[in-house]
Amino acid sequence: MKRETFRALAEQGLILDGATGSNLMAAGMPRGVSSEDWVLEHPEVLQDLQRRYVAAGSQIVYAPTFTASHIYRKAPVAELNRRLVAVSRAAAGEAFVAGDVTTVGRPEIPYEEMLENYREQIEALAEAGVDAIAIETMMGLPETTAALEAARAVCDLPVLCTFSVSSDGMLYFGGSVLEAAQTLEALGADAVGVNCSSGPDQLESVIRNLRGAVSIPIVAKPNAGMPIIDDEGHAVYPMGAGAFGESMKRLIAAGASIAGGCCGTTPEHIAALRAVLRGGK
Repeated sequence: MKRETFRALAEQGLILDGATGSNLMAAGMPRGVSSEDWVLEHPEVLQDLQRRYVAAGSQIVYAPTFTASHIYRKAPVAELNRRLVAVSRAAAGEAFVAGDVTTVGRPEIPYEEMLENYREQIEALAEAGVDAIAIETMMGLPETTAALEAARAVCDLPVLCTFSVSSDGMLYFGGSVLEAAQTLEALGADAVGVNCSSGPDQLESVIRNLRGAVSIPIVAKPNAGMPIIDDEGHAVYPMGAGAFGESMKRLIAAGASIAGGCCGTTPEHIAALRAVLRGGK
């Protein structure tokens, strides 16, 4: 996808997909396994989920490449990323497929090591034919800068950068999402925002402040509420599809033009989002 095409879609209101991991676990994926390996063993489960997202209104689905990088895996990752993108491409139909990369998980990792980690994965994703790069659930600015620098070095695809933040907009590795967003815009990001974090009902001021801080599109991809841990130790996300849609309506009014869902959301949540974004169409 050309970056100009991405910007035009964002101006109209662009719908992303919802959660992957929580839905795979609901479909039988055990806790503690590699989701990438499990998807390759059970591709039909992921493909069914992504087809349902597209039917619900998602215009972009994320390939299941979240931790398919050498920070998380000792084995070479290029072929793994290519195979995972192919799984999603077979399910996406006319929807776009974004290559998904995430936090390195530790702020003390040297910048050059982070840069090489992201360069290797994003180069493989670009070669696999993704339409965009989603840099998501990021905890700090240095790792996100490394991922964006890597993306710009190996491709000219649209790049979305989203952070997991506290309700006051602070990053978990330090600093403010507003300052981070301004830096990333200057470095060539095509969209910035938040994902995961909390429910949409707690992020309105963050989205409004982001809209005032940068000129590029704002992404909102929150969880289905704050998780509750049940008696068996499972995270349960309490926000139903209807409440999620109404809360997302407020985030869109606050300035988000790219929207989807993270942990606990389902195709029903995306359908509710589409209803509020498209006026019930």
